[in-house]
Amino acid sequence: MLAPFSRPLPAAIFILVALMLDQVIKLAVEVYLPMHELVPVMPMLALYRTHNLGVAFSMLSDADGWFIVALRVAIVAFVLWLWRRTGDGHHIAHLGFAMIIAGALGNIIDRFVYSHVVDYILFYTRTWSFAVFNLADSFITVGAGLILLDEILAHRRSKA
Repeated sequence: MLAPFSRPLPAAIFILVALMLDQVIKLAVEVYLPMHELVPVMPMLALYRTHNLGVAFSMLSDADGWFIVALRVAIVAFVLWLWRRTGDGHHIAHLGFAMIIAGALGNIIDRFVYSHVVDYILFYTRTWSFAVFNLADSFITVGAGLILLDEILAHRRSKA
């Protein structure tokens, strides 16, 4: 059985829907959410609008914007290469690849539209806070986790 995301059309539809959701939320954040003001949503979760000039966790924030765009495009190309080399039986990995591409493209679009990446999700306690991130970052992180999970499950299947 073919994994839905090993076929181009379902994968492209998923990526487009994820991109639209990501961009609509970021537009709403830019228009309605005050800059650098904590807006509690529930205990340990808040909205907090900030701009990221770098990549994950503001790494490379001093780098040229075009370098960061080129880096992200290279990552998308590498993920596409991996995706094509991954067999049809790796359903979870194919979903992971689609999520990574959607997230990377969402953050690339931000660079062109806003000249920065829009971040707005904050997990925190009284003494600690996690880096502010966005839905595209979540797609990338969950996608990478799914690829790792698929590798672990494939390894277990091969030993059984």
